[in-house]
Amino acid sequence: MEDIQELKPCWSRTDLDEIEQSRGYVTFSLTNGPEYHVSQIADAVVVARYLTATLVLPDIRGSKPGDVRNFEDIYDVDKFMKSLDGIVKVAKELPNEISIRDLAAVKVPNRVTEDHIVESVEPVFKSKGNIRLATYFPSVNMRKTAQKSSVDSVACLGMFGTFELQSEVLEVVDSMIERLRTLSRKSNGKFIAVDLRVEILENKNCHGSGSARAKSCYNAQEIALFLRKVGFDTDTTIYLTQSRWDNSLGVLRDIFPKTYTKESVMPDEKKGKFLESEDSEFEKVIDFHICSQSDVFVPAISGLFYANVAGKRIASGKPQILVPADIPATSAPITNYLSPYVAKRNHLAYSCFC
Repeated sequence: MEDIQELKPCWSRTDLDEIEQSRGYVTFSLTNGPEYHVSQIADAVVVARYLTATLVLPDIRGSKPGDVRNFEDIYDVDKFMKSLDGIVKVAKELPNEISIRDLAAVKVPNRVTEDHIVESVEPVFKSKGNIRLATYFPSVNMRKTAQKSSVDSVACLGMFGTFELQSEVLEVVDSMIERLRTLSRKSNGKFIAVDLRVEILENKNCHGSGSARAKSCYNAQEIALFLRKVGFDTDTTIYLTQSRWDNSLGVLRDIFPKTYTKESVMPDEKKGKFLESEDSEFEKVIDFHICSQSDVFVPAISGLFYANVAGKRIASGKPQILVPADIPATSAPITNYLSPYVAKRNHLAYSCFC
């Protein structure tokens, strides 16, 4: 399962007229982790572009009350602003004369359409002058559509052309990947990343889902058996998105001794800031980028993390995504379990990259 040539953006900045004037401000926050950030940014850029409004750099809000970070704590501000130059005006903060309390709250569905903006957002913006945007997710839908829209190029740019990690976070991710490759010498430096988080498995009905539909998540034992049956040997290195070791993972390590969590591969001097602060925001971002760059990605949990990691992998020429299944036989061809996003080329990323 080798990498393919990196795809090129299908969208063109030359198709987009430069914004000459700005009418009001669009503010928003990034919430719930990087898999949501990708979609929230894309929708905010689309809305601000359509309204010819200035987009205010978002803050980042964690799951706990009062857990607020600046955009630059995780992402590269200069890259973000430069990527949108001439497309959408970006301000680092609201002008002093505009109070946050005066902003009109507007909700938009993920992958907001031009029709929705015209009907539900533009009238509020014209009336109030400034809005605070929130994206909601009616479903996890990252499949491409047959319909072409005038906002497609802007959405592609927002989703795939604006984000880069700031230097310290990028350094931690790179050092962890390098450590995993060092531990994988017997497999030519290649490793598998598995999105498997015990607390989520405990909160979902992952067992006894019946044969009528695919399961939404798989536990450590099921993942271990799946990987063996599709042909991975016991020397394979596995990275789990689970932050700290849990006893329930022992069955996976019994079969694949080189199974690691963040605490095993993160540099010791970085653990105080990125692992031991009981702040999951950094951890989620690190997982997202390691899963995007691993040699194989296995989503043990379905959902938006899987969908947006798949998009990033497709864009960078890494289509090796295996969706687990209960395999009754002793072995099965690995190609049977390639993600439908890749096998059917039906991911939104294929609308943005050629």
